[in-house]
Amino acid sequence: MHCRNFHHLPQTRREMLARCAGGFGGAALAGLLNDSAFGAAEPTKPGLHHAARAKSVIFLYMDGGPSQIDTFDPKPLLAREHGNPIKLKTPPTQFANVGKVLQSHWKFKNYGECGLPVSDLLPHTASCADDLCVVRSMTSNFSEHTFANYFLHSGSGLQGRPSMGAWTTYGLGSETQNLPGFVVLNGGLIPPGGLDAFGSGFLPATFQGSVFKAGKTAVADVTPREASAELQENKLALLRKLDRAHLAERGRDDALESAVANFELAYRMQGAVPEAMDVARETQATRKLYGLEAEYEPTRIFGTMCLAARRLVERGVRFIEVTCPSVGTDRWDQHGKLKEGHERNCLAVDQGTAGLLKDLKSRGLLDETLVIWGGEFGRTPMAQGTDGRDHNPYGFTMWLAGGGVRGGSTYGRTDDWGYFAVENKCEIHDLHATMLHLLGVDHKRLTYRFGGRDFRLTDVFGEVLHEILA
Repeated sequence: MHCRNFHHLPQTRREMLARCAGGFGGAALAGLLNDSAFGAAEPTKPGLHHAARAKSVIFLYMDGGPSQIDTFDPKPLLAREHGNPIKLKTPPTQFANVGKVLQSHWKFKNYGECGLPVSDLLPHTASCADDLCVVRSMTSNFSEHTFANYFLHSGSGLQGRPSMGAWTTYGLGSETQNLPGFVVLNGGLIPPGGLDAFGSGFLPATFQGSVFKAGKTAVADVTPREASAELQENKLALLRKLDRAHLAERGRDDALESAVANFELAYRMQGAVPEAMDVARETQATRKLYGLEAEYEPTRIFGTMCLAARRLVERGVRFIEVTCPSVGTDRWDQHGKLKEGHERNCLAVDQGTAGLLKDLKSRGLLDETLVIWGGEFGRTPMAQGTDGRDHNPYGFTMWLAGGGVRGGSTYGRTDDWGYFAVENKCEIHDLHATMLHLLGVDHKRLTYRFGGRDFRLTDVFGEVLHEILA
């Protein structure tokens, strides 16, 4: 007989434990998925619009404007016309000091299976010819350093707009919890225009670039200052409590939330930064590859920054910019003493650049890391005075490698003098659009509303350079 006082249990004890275990895992997963470091899409972030070819970007910034006709864009006509007035109508230059045609001091050779011509100035980089996509038809809207720097970094010549690194981390979030998503490795030179070149502009402050220098103390204020870790954690807990109370009382406050996020990140960086920047952990062969044993100090400095860039990519940092070391001249800005200045600059950056490309490739990271090399503009084919070159925004060279671009190729062309882009003219907006495309983002859909309008990195311009994609 069936006892009416007895009811079958809805589940056995074994089933209850199994479901609880799964529930705990689900709760943990929900917590992780709500964290941008593990793929959360915040309401203001579109995330990926299409399949990404690259996960991160390393921008090797050649501050001052390398001469395209002395590095990657050979022009035999200059040797034939050397010392003569240029037979070309030229616009006003930055300093209106137009001399005679100046041939390159260096010879060009063809490298790699692709036969890419590269100047004798850059023998290490030349050994990576088959990985380079050299864009010879870059143009800029500005011929003065500060405005051109803002334009290169933010797509606007105005101060205070978000940097491309800030836009990248705003659009995609970060893959690391303990390091910033956007890091600037300062080799010694901050560009004209200052730190605003790396700023977040009207985006929340969490997206601005964090400036690191070489060594374990890369960030001065990140060193713990309390007597014990427990005391520091107690202070941070109190700050969090006060901040939450303030937010509960006043509602959403982007500035305060960004400040809270930055303080908490700084706390986590105390352990992560010294380890990430400690290049002494690398093998001797790796250190030699980057030039860390070179006699020339600027070579060692830039090589250290490039090696640190690779270590940061491995740890999930999304966007890394590397600035140049001082070589005793005015950056790459050789209005005089072109031979001395460019030789010093190339000696400083050449080995570290090649070491970075080869190291990334050997570790299987180059395919998912977009490397960009270049400055804010190029140089003129005629001399300024007798031994310098003025600014030239009308046709200059930048190159890209890895991250889905077609290696061993050239794109665009300047005229026979190397002055104006005459084929496949590229704007800085096109560079930005292509970079975002390779990261899986449609530059036209990555927007932020500010001051009553939707802003984007490429403003209302920019086309993806599909021809350079692999």
